[in-house]
Amino acid sequence: MAVARGTLPDRIRVLIADADSMGAQLMASALKRCRDRFEVVGLTSTAHEAIRQMSIRKPHVAILGMELEDGPRTGLAVLEKLRESPTRVAGIMLVQSLDREMVVQSFRGGARGVISRKDSFKALAKCIRCVHDGQFWINNEQIEYLISAFAPLRPRLTRANGMALLTSREKAVADLVGEGMKNREIAKALQVTDHTVSNYLYRIFEKLGVSNRVELILFALSRQESK
Repeated sequence: MAVARGTLPDRIRVLIADADSMGAQLMASALKRCRDRFEVVGLTSTAHEAIRQMSIRKPHVAILGMELEDGPRTGLAVLEKLRESPTRVAGIMLVQSLDREMVVQSFRGGARGVISRKDSFKALAKCIRCVHDGQFWINNEQIEYLISAFAPLRPRLTRANGMALLTSREKAVADLVGEGMKNREIAKALQVTDHTVSNYLYRIFEKLGVSNRVELILFALSRQESK
């Protein structure tokens, strides 16, 4: 395990968990060279240790290999833990190739971005900054994958005409979710409490017939397609 010391508040703290130890070391070395932007606070190859380090080191972003030493696709299990955790760590899934199945499973699992091992370090750095800022790292092809995966929702949502049922404040919240904002950021932007935002989201989900933020974003994207 390699842990950087002297954390500075203006750096993005990154944890890397991957079964490919050599690849992870190279990634960590590249990030450490960007001293004004990133700090690698943890490096591991198992799901158990990744979860433990996230609790202790409190990274801003976790880069997770799809497979860790614990077994196949255990990176997805770590993503699930991130979604349940109050630590607010943004997860990036590192995959062998950006095929449809890997992309859909990653975003369904709670990833804020998916990046291929074939991508450049420059792309990785941009991805980290993007998810750290509360946005999704996703390209048009990946959006198409997700819209297709959630296609069964679209007829039900269209018939319900849920958008017409939203109040102006609910529409504002939905728009900010679509921009990738978290509840606390939405609360600050609209000058309300986090609890109020949660209540708005509950009513939005009910009216639109969606069950989570990803489905809400995909519904908004599918509406843009149909216009």
